Amino acid sequence: MPRCVLLLAITAASLAAADGKAAKSTTHYNIPLWDAGKVPLAKGDGPLDAPFVTAFLPPEGKRNGGSVVVAPGGSNIMLMYGAEGMEIAERYNDWGVAAFVLTYRLSPRYGEDARVLDGKRTVQLIRARAKEWSVDPAKIGFAGFSAGSSLARSVLASARPGVPDAADPLDRVSSRPDYGVLVYSAGRPTPGEELKSFPPTFLVAAAADRGAANGSAQLWLDLNRAGAVSEIHLYQKGRHGFGAGFGSPEFSPWMDTLKHFLEIGGFLPKGK
Repeated sequence: MPRCVLLLAITAASLAAADGKAAKSTTHYNIPLWDAGKVPLAKGDGPLDAPFVTAFLPPEGKRNGGSVVVAPGGSNIMLMYGAEGMEIAERYNDWGVAAFVLTYRLSPRYGEDARVLDGKRTVQLIRARAKEWSVDPAKIGFAGFSAGSSLARSVLASARPGVPDAADPLDRVSSRPDYGVLVYSAGRPTPGEELKSFPPTFLVAAAADRGAANGSAQLWLDLNRAGAVSEIHLYQKGRHGFGAGFGSPEFSPWMDTLKHFLEIGGFLPKGK
């Protein structure tokens, strides 16, 4: 996606996020992560400086208490919002899970430190407003794709409990996801990373995408040795960037496999 197109998309989304009344009337709407003027590490006040999430909510009668943050990839310079954002959110909605697609801050203007803040803040937002969205604060996942997968690992590694007396209500709740999904990237270890404390983690990649596949295999070994719960699937053929895998002869089963992982872990009701 050209940067100008991305800028227009984010501008439109940011304007929509300001319309609180419109947000109440639809199951798809945008939510800023911080109030204007309060975004940490902000380098300006334009649309590219204001991270937000887009809520995709299943019908109320279908919700089962699950929720997930979806972080699309795009090499940290753009966001693959369709195949790695909206399509993933809609699949989760089919399972009765509320999905929140994260528009995080991008390079070269912002680095990983800002993106990790955006990721952790999204988890806190969902946990703090769990009652509003009929979600279980103990069943919040974080699913990342490519660059978003690297972000997911950093969020899993750096998440911390809430601070009970924090001035910001969101900072009073934990930023730790209850499970992680790392799609075609294992990311990199960060200082202080303790794999034994990672939540249940699902890894998937194509074997031909060697960097992602080998990194995911190594991370699975390390997680398993550390005693963490993890599962890995490496498909023998294919490529990087398969997204939801709709209609793909190589990858179409992967989200059903993820669903099974979530059912076994108690994050989804079985057989529904």
